[in-house]
Amino acid sequence: MTKILIVDDNSSIRRMLSEILETRDYTVHSVARGKACLEIVTQENFDLILLDIKMQGMDGFEVLKELMLRGIDIPIIMMSAHGRSSTAKQVIEKGAFNYIEKPFDIKELIEMIEDALVDESINTPDLEVSNLARKQQTKIGNKTNLRKVDTQNKINSKIYNTGKTSSPTMIGSSPLFMKLKGEIAKVAPTNFRVLIFGPNGSGKELVARSIHDLSPRSNKRFVEVNCAAIPNELIESVLFGHTKGSFTGANKETVGLFQQAEGGTIFLDEIGDMSLSAQAKVLRVLQEHKITKVGGDKEIKINVRVIAATNKNLQELISEKAFREDLFYRLEELVIKVPSLNERRADIPELVNHFVSMITDKGGWIPPKIEKEAMDVLQQLNYAGNIRQLQNIVKRMLVMSEDVISVADVNRFAPLEISRQKEVIQLNNLVEKFGSLDAAITYIREHFNEGQ
Repeated sequence: MTKILIVDDNSSIRRMLSEILETRDYTVHSVARGKACLEIVTQENFDLILLDIKMQGMDGFEVLKELMLRGIDIPIIMMSAHGRSSTAKQVIEKGAFNYIEKPFDIKELIEMIEDALVDESINTPDLEVSNLARKQQTKIGNKTNLRKVDTQNKINSKIYNTGKTSSPTMIGSSPLFMKLKGEIAKVAPTNFRVLIFGPNGSGKELVARSIHDLSPRSNKRFVEVNCAAIPNELIESVLFGHTKGSFTGANKETVGLFQQAEGGTIFLDEIGDMSLSAQAKVLRVLQEHKITKVGGDKEIKINVRVIAATNKNLQELISEKAFREDLFYRLEELVIKVPSLNERRADIPELVNHFVSMITDKGGWIPPKIEKEAMDVLQQLNYAGNIRQLQNIVKRMLVMSEDVISVADVNRFAPLEISRQKEVIQLNNLVEKFGSLDAAITYIREHFNEGQ
């Protein structure tokens, strides 16, 4: 299991990050001082370190330097509430994997962690998958050279951009997908709130980002909040900020995410998981266009477009008194429903090719060939996890397969219900062979009866 070490002298940050990461099945250990970090990394193996820059005693830069001197090669993401672009450049040039400012967007941090873990795995010389190691070595050389080459790209990446985020990539050409794109184009130029419905992994975040990028607010920030990932006792502080001394561990005043999104868009993902107390505060913001920091009494005017998303039935939550009806009607000025991947199977080949190009370009190695039969199998699978599930399957096949991805590779790395999917594929083959579904069913019945 992946082990992550958190190094931060703020107990609230340590607790919040630990809870969030543990819900994603990471094993988490946290310490409050740089010296404690140096001690524990000599005793235990960690896959990644989240390291604060400003700490009492040894600061993050001193800890980073000591880790480099000791030859401890672990991806390190550095954190700071006093960030500047120059800090980002300094952090990466000193050997860290990446840098993020506090208060950070949880989804953005999780993606950065996943990128760091993937980067580490595809660049590890003693990786058991010799095929991948060979591809990586042939194309770009060793890890040190890769990080030097990639430094400027990371410095220019969206994590340091306080303005417009990079445009999302929405892949597909099926009728249902084109209908979705048409809806996005219609709602984007308006200033109305948008409520996005769709199953987990279907691309609700990409829809929200596309709306922002096509809107008049595109030159301002797009701030994403995963309401399900933030503990209830911290979500109001994250959204609205807090004053110094407003609660234990509040050592300084902070700016909440609503203020950070000023002039732009805030995306409240998984809004159905927000606590009722936080819902009441959000409702007030939508009604009055003002926020009040936790522990404060000063009203701050804001100009932010709100986009929310959920995979839950909010009407059912309303009947269960778990979601405010008045908030629901404030949010649903415009509604977009994102189809599941099972509803747009025709887009799967495009999505697979996109993921292959994206992953191999990033890794710097030659993309493998995908057999037509393998792609046919991929189109027949049941994607309960939607696009995210498909992307994970592609990652596993790229890492573990040889130069050609075959049906056998799909069978190895596809979901557990592969045996059922084989039956579906066999039926499709019979339909093609006999020319109709009725003829295929007749054949199956006769064949089955013969075996009794």
